[in-house]
Amino acid sequence: MDSEVLHVRTGDQPRVVDLTRECADFAATRGDGLLHVFVPHATAGVAVLETGAGSDDDLLAALDELLPTDDRWRHRHGSPGHGRDHVLPALVPPYATVPVLGGRLALGTWQSICLVDTNVDNPERDVRLSFLASA
Repeated sequence: MDSEVLHVRTGDQPRVVDLTRECADFAATRGDGLLHVFVPHATAGVAVLETGAGSDDDLLAALDELLPTDDRWRHRHGSPGHGRDHVLPALVPPYATVPVLGGRLALGTWQSICLVDTNVDNPERDVRLSFLASA
């Protein structure tokens, strides 16, 4: 299995970061198999969704409605409402697996691979890309 780590700066605002180009570059010379994208953080996730047409902002708005940044959370260190960031991976899992055929991601026309990060206390993220070649 081939693997490498991307270092991603997400900054101090909730963000959806499109990683599709980096994932495609990683898979480009590897033939057929599976690309696994994993975020080794307790407060971030990976989503496959359309970007650029407002869906990324819609996702952040929906997460704000489902997981408000108020004082309801038992997990209370960090910024106000930071406990919600620790619930995020239950809704947006910390991984995604995408088929790769002939070195190309087998995504749908409008699908992108994205890092979802609502944690404003951690502006730097690692994303591990792993490729499992077909037998």
